[in-house]
Amino acid sequence: MFSFDIEYKDSETSARAGRIKTPHGEIETPIFMPVGTVGSVKALSPEDLNNAGAQIILGNTYHLYLRPGTEVLKHFGGLAAFSSWNKPTLTDSGGFQVFSLAELNKITEDGVSFKSHLDGSSLYLNPEKSIEIQEAIGSDIIMSFDECIPYPATYEYVKNSVDRTARWALRGKNAKKRDEQALFGIVQGGIYEDMRKRSAEQLTSIGFDGYSIGGLSVGEEISTMYEICGYTASLLPQDKPRYLMGVGTPEDILTCIGLGVDMFDCVMPTRNARNGTLFTSSGKFSIKRADLAFSDEKIDENCSCYTCRNFSRGYLRHLYKAGEILALRLNSIHNISFYLSIVKNSRNAVKEGKFKSFQQEMLYRLKNNN
Repeated sequence: MFSFDIEYKDSETSARAGRIKTPHGEIETPIFMPVGTVGSVKALSPEDLNNAGAQIILGNTYHLYLRPGTEVLKHFGGLAAFSSWNKPTLTDSGGFQVFSLAELNKITEDGVSFKSHLDGSSLYLNPEKSIEIQEAIGSDIIMSFDECIPYPATYEYVKNSVDRTARWALRGKNAKKRDEQALFGIVQGGIYEDMRKRSAEQLTSIGFDGYSIGGLSVGEEISTMYEICGYTASLLPQDKPRYLMGVGTPEDILTCIGLGVDMFDCVMPTRNARNGTLFTSSGKFSIKRADLAFSDEKIDENCSCYTCRNFSRGYLRHLYKAGEILALRLNSIHNISFYLSIVKNSRNAVKEGKFKSFQQEMLYRLKNNN
């Protein structure tokens, strides 16, 4: 069953170090969750993820609903068994993709009619259907179906959306049948603090196993994102995990850990890896640079991942420029390992009472590009 315990708190910030227990294992927080949209983290095997230190991965309800479909997932005993990932999984509600990828037909109180981005077929998703799909996926942590607010949005639109999301969250909770799955509510509210408070109060009154902060990093200024994230986190129960959805850069993660966030996901490390951009403890750089052709340096002197232990920047540049598939895998191994090292080192710093100084040092170093 699901549980969350806070083991350490930082005295100078709101950073926490905790432990989540799920049917598929434990998760030490703060944690970064690699994104496996359709049942795999692009270019990486479960062994690669284990070696990088991944403790939980994310699957996408919308994409898994379209392919392979719930009947296939049920046949194989859920996503974890289907993909040979023997650790915890989390799924989003499908709401973000419905509102961002699909051609919308109509939003009603009951749910959303839309067209598949794959073949244009007509589909329908509502709170009950989202829960049903996630139960078929069998993820350890599932999300309430929410309305993703566009940016910018008027105050009146946000208010109506927040209230609808709360009603949908209650319906989803009532529809849930599998006790072993933890259900998180998603706090919305755009950039309006009073709407964030309204959403948080509505969801905490319903009661969930954890709370997600949604609708950030969608076009607003970075300073606004941090301000709203910190404010929203402060409104949520101390004894429940807090998950900031879809954010973001290494700097974002370090900053938001200090604001009291426990869980993160983002496609950035793997997507950037496939585009030749690598993250290091001294900032990010492009492996495509001509001056790296003769470089015998590894990507990051402070990294001990498989890629850094075995390959030079010069070789990685050669692979990428030659269009070798291996380049995508090796780059992805490093970037995921780097992201996971950030949360692991942040956790250790909280335990040692040194998070503030660790955070400041890392943020300073990340500003200096190679």
